[in-house]
Amino acid sequence: MIYKLQAILGPEYVLQGKDAEKWSHDWTGQYQFTPLAVVRPASTAEVSAVMKLAHEAGMPVVPVSGNTGLAGGTRADGALMLSVDRMNRIRDIRPDARIAIVEAGVILQTIQEAAEEQGMIFPLTFGAKGSAMAGGFLSTNAGGSNVLRYGNTRDLCLGLEVVLPDGEVLDIMSELHKDNSGYNLRHLMIGAEGTLGIITAAVLKLHPKPLAYGTAMVAAPSLSDALELLNRLQEATGGKVEAFEYMPRNYIAHHQRIKGGKPPFDADYDVNILVEVASASAADCTEDDSGQTPLARHLETVLEGLFQDRLVLDAVVAQSGAQRAEMWARREAAAEVILSKLPLVNNDIAVPLDKVATFLEIMGEKLPQVDAGAEDVSVAHLGDGNVHYAVWAGNDDPAVHDRIMETVEDVVISLGGSFSAEHGIGTSKLSSMARRKNPVAVRTMKAIKAALDPKGIMNPGKVLPE
Repeated sequence: MIYKLQAILGPEYVLQGKDAEKWSHDWTGQYQFTPLAVVRPASTAEVSAVMKLAHEAGMPVVPVSGNTGLAGGTRADGALMLSVDRMNRIRDIRPDARIAIVEAGVILQTIQEAAEEQGMIFPLTFGAKGSAMAGGFLSTNAGGSNVLRYGNTRDLCLGLEVVLPDGEVLDIMSELHKDNSGYNLRHLMIGAEGTLGIITAAVLKLHPKPLAYGTAMVAAPSLSDALELLNRLQEATGGKVEAFEYMPRNYIAHHQRIKGGKPPFDADYDVNILVEVASASAADCTEDDSGQTPLARHLETVLEGLFQDRLVLDAVVAQSGAQRAEMWARREAAAEVILSKLPLVNNDIAVPLDKVATFLEIMGEKLPQVDAGAEDVSVAHLGDGNVHYAVWAGNDDPAVHDRIMETVEDVVISLGGSFSAEHGIGTSKLSSMARRKNPVAVRTMKAIKAALDPKGIMNPGKVLPE
């Protein structure tokens, strides 16, 4: 098998032993594994040849991109790990059509920078943008901080190229915004976490680059008030709110402990919100003598009115790009803050917007009953109801950790929510899938898996519970 792979790719691109150590763990360090080998194809044709060989041999294959996932989706003990990192070309950017055609190994930040050079943006953004790759964010249907305005990855993709488990190439590289010709295979592959095939290229949607941003840290009296604050900001700006990120008091304190720097306010508050509005309209973006734009001035005026209405306790509006970057750095350090303590029980849940406060209140009562020594540290994409509810458990007992997970699931399901919002299932949420996912839905997904991957070689043991 190894010799045949070397014949396809060249010996230097079939890695084993120490050469494969970089691919022997996930980003969090919680999952350690030893792949049979790591292969690094440079083209769709090479991926196809590798998959045909693996399919013939019945060899499990685990795709990997930037390996920044948080759900154990790249565990690969004894499997062939296929890295797309050499497939890193931006094939085309067409500003008039507002599309970028990229290969699976292109880093998200590279896509963003290339789009910006053309006066456009690719608006998907999250903390790992400097290492996450297109194949990964497509395979997990990543969300991030701008979902409020631009949607999830599914909303930002027009077409795909996918190598199926038997090595056949599925070419659905459509550039169309409307296509009703049969099943939506693109949406099936996005979010499948590499269990149905390997995404090798994509047609991505671009948007006009905002000419100005208004960014602020805002303290609200409560989460309920914060939701009213969001709605009022949307009305006052004509829907220009791009991000609305919640950081509670204890997250701010732990961020200070780990990263230092200035706190967001002179006083401490329970509800801290990073809000950002943006506009591509010239009328919003012409700077005055002080360097401030009409958009930023309007944000200040709106916040002053909300202060008078007691929906805002305090606010700091960024006066420079450096201040804006500092505000974003505080939020984007969330993964580093959350992983600063172990043992960690990490939850990524979604509930209706008006149920976020209820979820956190109920969990505040229930968590000490399950684990008296536990502490939660959460952040939330408050504008879309996605809460990253992380718990530092009080002990190493797996049974206690599982009870914490079940308790979170109980509350989420009771509120009409989902136990997985944007991180995917991987291996870490297989028990949640078994307990909570509609059985008919699971059977349907297994039928699709069996039809496309009858030998079960594509990223086995992920997403679908036994």
